[in-house]
Amino acid sequence: EVQLQASGGGSVQPGGSLRLSCATSGFKFDDYVIGWFRQAPGKEREAVSMITLDNGRTAYADSMGGRVTISSDNAKNTVYLDMSSLKSEDTAVYFCAADLDGNMWLHGFMQFWGRGTQVTVSS
Repeated sequence: EVQLQASGGGSVQPGGSLRLSCATSGFKFDDYVIGWFRQAPGKEREAVSMITLDNGRTAYADSMGGRVTISSDNAKNTVYLDMSSLKSEDTAVYFCAADLDGNMWLHGFMQFWGRGTQVTVSS
């Protein structure tokens, strides 16, 4: 059974940082693309970043600009999203998802989705 579990969310003040983790199981990790997405209340889900796990290629959407870094620990089947300079508008549920090629990741077309983790940015 494919499983993706996002964790690491929480409450943080504006300007703060968080590291999200996406722990995966049930599929051959290196064969996949993992993406991070977020959905704020009342808004559509949007892409944040992706990583191709066999070669480490990364891509970033405009949603968070240069304030995020995606990385992976292939030995742990885990992908991370390091977020910094957080703003109130970054408040959302953050999801990770997996896909074999990820060509449509920007549009949210991913094969497997996990449960999200809540990030709240507030003073």
